[in-house]
Amino acid sequence: MLEENAEVQRPKVGVGVTIFKDGKILLAKRKGSFGEGEFASPGGHLEHLESFADCARREVREECGLEIENIRFQLLANMTKYAPKHYAHIGLLADWKSGEPQVLEPDKSEDWGWYDMNDLPEPLSEMCKLFLQSHKTGKNYWDS
Repeated sequence: MLEENAEVQRPKVGVGVTIFKDGKILLAKRKGSFGEGEFASPGGHLEHLESFADCARREVREECGLEIENIRFQLLANMTKYAPKHYAHIGLLADWKSGEPQVLEPDKSEDWGWYDMNDLPEPLSEMCKLFLQSHKTGKNYWDS
């Protein structure tokens, strides 16, 4: 039984966005958070009453200053690889619409770059690994 003041740990909802431009995807090396040193797509926490698409647009704007379009579902994952952090991860795909990638949150990532799908930097975040597996196989659901 939990004590009255004990904090209950609950999973958070994360939305990640793999952005395509000219056959390449946008990645940056993460810093200051879980997955530090790994390459990842833009993304973040879903806010209260926010749609997945609005979250994707907001996070991409906040992190790298781009506008995106054609937002679509790719995968759902129960992400426990970075325990004690625990996320229900919504993986979305989108197409680049406008803007040049900028580091707008320097405490969270290094330089953004467009990478060919056959020549991706290492190490990749767990979310990016799931994106690649989903892209290759069509699988779109992972439980812990």
